[in-house]
Order: sequence, then C-alpha cells, then structure tokens
Amino acid sequence: MHFHDTYGQALANILVAVQNGIAVVDSSVAGLGGCPYAKGASGNVATEDVLYMLHGMGIETGIDLSQLAATGRWISEQLERPNGSKVGRAL
Repeated sequence: MHFHDTYGQALANILVAVQNGIAVVDSSVAGLGGCPYAKGASGNVATEDVLYMLHGMGIETGIDLSQLAATGRWISEQLERPNGSKVGRAL
C-alpha cells in the first residue's frame, strides 16, 4: 500500500489495510516526498507515525522508533523543511 496524508487519513487507511492482511506499507521518513500529479497533495505518510501505530497495536517491526525519529529530525534540518511526522515532532 502507498498513501499520501493530504487529508490526514493515511493512518486510518493503513489500519484498515493491516486489519485485512496487508503486510507491506510504503512510508517515508519525516513524511518526505510528494505527488507531482495531485495538486495540493502533501508528502508521503511518515514512517515514524506508521511505526508508532503499529507498535501500539503490538506489531513488532524491528525498527527503533527513537532512532528513526532522530533521523527524520536530522534530514528535515538538512533539507530545511518542516518535519512531516507528528511523532517525530513530539519525541
């Protein structure tokens, strides 16, 4: 599955996908990226936000969320862009 978070619905869509057996979801650290074809589309769903939800559901990902959030902060600073991850901004 691949989601942008333009209307703030990506996590809800991912939750339903996971509940229906989907095991692979695209995401992007700090929500980087975008869609050149959809006017007004925001970045991709942030990996940090997806992991926070999955970990809260008891799903093991093997990824250290705090280290990933630190990477998201770093790359956002390097690119001089706001961090698109709600979890990344909160940690």
